[in-house]
Amino acid sequence: MENLTEALSWINLRFLLQGFWVTIEVSVISIILSFVIGLALGLIRFTRIDAKTTRISKVVGVIIDIIRNLPLLLIIFFSYFGLPVMGIRVDAFQASVIAMVVFESAMIAEVVRSGIMAVDPGQMEGARSNGMTYMQAMTHVVLPQALSKMIPALLSQFMSLIKDTSLATIIVLPELLYHAEIIYNQNTNYMIPMYLAVAVMYFIICFALSSFANYLSKRIKY
Repeated sequence: MENLTEALSWINLRFLLQGFWVTIEVSVISIILSFVIGLALGLIRFTRIDAKTTRISKVVGVIIDIIRNLPLLLIIFFSYFGLPVMGIRVDAFQASVIAMVVFESAMIAEVVRSGIMAVDPGQMEGARSNGMTYMQAMTHVVLPQALSKMIPALLSQFMSLIKDTSLATIIVLPELLYHAEIIYNQNTNYMIPMYLAVAVMYFIICFALSSFANYLSKRIKY
């Protein structure tokens, strides 16, 4: 109990919260960018209007499959060590965001494609028969229905992204887990209290995201 009180002193908690804020920053930026890019890639992956769009769809599909089958840690290493070799200088924060966005965009693209495929094809046919263009029908009829079906899968991906930010510890990103390691490396008796504190903080952000997704889902259904 004494170790717990000492480990969770205000100084240590404040240091943990600094790392927690970095985790939130990386997560929020990565979620927004990966959703936008993943949505675009998913639409391209699904669209096969003519020969040209079919070729583009296949190329994008190959790229997505390659990224999805790579370890996220490898992408983090490439972002941090590989990009500077190519003349693109990035710090740990930028490299982490780039890696998260690249990996999650590929995952979300498949979620988007699956969500669109889950919508009754008659919805697209009906919209086109009423004079809408393909993009109008997709934007105003099919996609809104697909998004409501995607919410559980998107939530799962975003929660995974938040937890995967801990992998960036390997490139010395000063996020939550990295700060916890600094604290318990000074006193190994603090290890369990630090892990408990980290678990609580991850739970808070994931629970908040889950609650928001449930609220959004109800609003869309309403």
